[in-house]
Amino acid sequence: MKAAVLEALGTPLVVKDVPEPVLGTGEVLVDMHAARVLAYAADVFSGQRQYLFTPPVIPGPGGVGRVAALGPDATELTIGDWVICDPTVRARDAHGAPTVILQGLTAGDARGRVLQTYVPDGSWAERVRVPTENAIRLGAIDESEAPAWATLGTYLVPYGGFAAAGLRAGEVVVVNGATGSFGSAAVAVALSMGAACVLATGRDPRKLEALARRLGPRVRPVVMAVDEEQDRRRILDAAAGPIDCVLDLLPPAATAAQVRAALMTVRAEGRVVLMGGVREELPLPYGWLMRNGISVLGQWMYRRDAVARVVAMVRAGLLDIHTSKITCFDLVAVNAAVAHAAAHAGPFEATVLRPR
Repeated sequence: MKAAVLEALGTPLVVKDVPEPVLGTGEVLVDMHAARVLAYAADVFSGQRQYLFTPPVIPGPGGVGRVAALGPDATELTIGDWVICDPTVRARDAHGAPTVILQGLTAGDARGRVLQTYVPDGSWAERVRVPTENAIRLGAIDESEAPAWATLGTYLVPYGGFAAAGLRAGEVVVVNGATGSFGSAAVAVALSMGAACVLATGRDPRKLEALARRLGPRVRPVVMAVDEEQDRRRILDAAAGPIDCVLDLLPPAATAAQVRAALMTVRAEGRVVLMGGVREELPLPYGWLMRNGISVLGQWMYRRDAVARVVAMVRAGLLDIHTSKITCFDLVAVNAAVAHAAAHAGPFEATVLRPR
C-alpha cells in the first residue's frame, strides 16, 4: 500500500510502498478516506516541538475511513462501516491512570513509548491499524462528507476541556486564545453545550469580529493588549455576569501572564481548564485560590466517551462542522499539504489528506 513516511526529522515526507498492516485480536483495519493535517505538523516533523516518536514513521493522528477487516473479538462493527479513527490510544492494563498516546503523533511521555511500539503508525496511509475501541462508528455518510468529519478532532479537544470542567447550560465562559483553529472551535463547542455567553479573547480584532458574526450574539470579542491587568479588566467589563469557566488554549509562544489575565477573572468556586501549549511556569496566588475555592484542571485531549458524544451533537444539529473551509490534497502531495496547513491555520480552516 502507499503511505507517507517521515524517514528522519527535518526531512520531507516520502510517499512510497510499505507493507500492509497485519490484523490482530483487539484491532481493526480501516481504509483511510480523509485525515486532518495539523497546522503545526511542520514543527513536529522538524523536531521543533520535540514530540516523542521515532522515525521512520507513518504520521497522521486519526481520520475517517471504512472498516476493511475486523479482529475476532469485534461485536458491533461490520465490514464497510464508516468510522472515526480516534488517535487517543489508552493502555488497557491501567484502569486508574492509563498511559495515553496520540497514534501517529506522539507518545506523550516516557510511559507511552511502550504503547507506541504497539501502534507506531498513523493515518497518512491507504490503510491503518487501530485498536478496536478507537474505531467509532459514524453511521451512514456520503464519501464527500469524509473531509468535514475528519475535522472532528478540532472540536473534540475543547469538548474534552469543557467536559472535564462540567460545563452547564447557561454559564458564562472565557475561551482564552479564541482566534486559532482549536480556540475558534472551542467557542462553537461552548455555544453548542448551552453557554449563555462566550468571551472570546485574542489580539486580532478582525478575527474576533468575524468569529462573532459567524457564531452569533452570544459571542463577545475581547481584544487583548498583552497587559495582564488591563486584559483582566477588559474581560470582566465584557462579561454578562460572573464568569463560571475559563478554558485556556494559548499556544507555546504565549506567556504565563497572558494565561493568568484570563484565569483570574473566574468567579469564586469557578473552574479553569488548561489545555494550551504555554511553556512558562504559571505562578498563581495561593490565598486567592484557597479562599475562593477555584478549581484549576489540566486536561490533555478528552475522555473515551467524547467521540460518540460529539458525533451525536453534530448529528443533532447542535454543532456544525460542515461550514469550515477545507482544502484537500492527495497523498502524493503530502508535503504541499503540510505547508498549506501551516499557512492556513485560521478559524474554521482545515487541511485534509485523501489517502485513497
